[in-house]
Amino acid sequence: MSVVKINVLTVPAEQRETLEKRFASRAHAVESSDGFEWFELLRPVEGTDKYLVYTRWRDEESFQAWTEGPMKAAHRNGDAETSDRPRPAASGATLWSFEVVQQAEPKQA
Repeated sequence: MSVVKINVLTVPAEQRETLEKRFASRAHAVESSDGFEWFELLRPVEGTDKYLVYTRWRDEESFQAWTEGPMKAAHRNGDAETSDRPRPAASGATLWSFEVVQQAEPKQA
């Protein structure tokens, strides 16, 4: 069954727009990855400064292959390691991992 990875990003209010623009500029970076099923960037509405980056994968191996390939390259290109690269918009990140054990879809009328 599928696995879900939720990256919890702490984003100061003044960096929200920057974070969203960066995700928008890479909007289709993950879609062609083998085993990729779903992506959502969730903006906090109230009471928190945490954004959630939700991805769903066919299996753990598909996620790991993406993190070692395309994701690693994208982050390497966007790191603040050198002076000409922008600083990260998030001040912290935590990765949550889940297995899908139940799911439901809307009933078709």
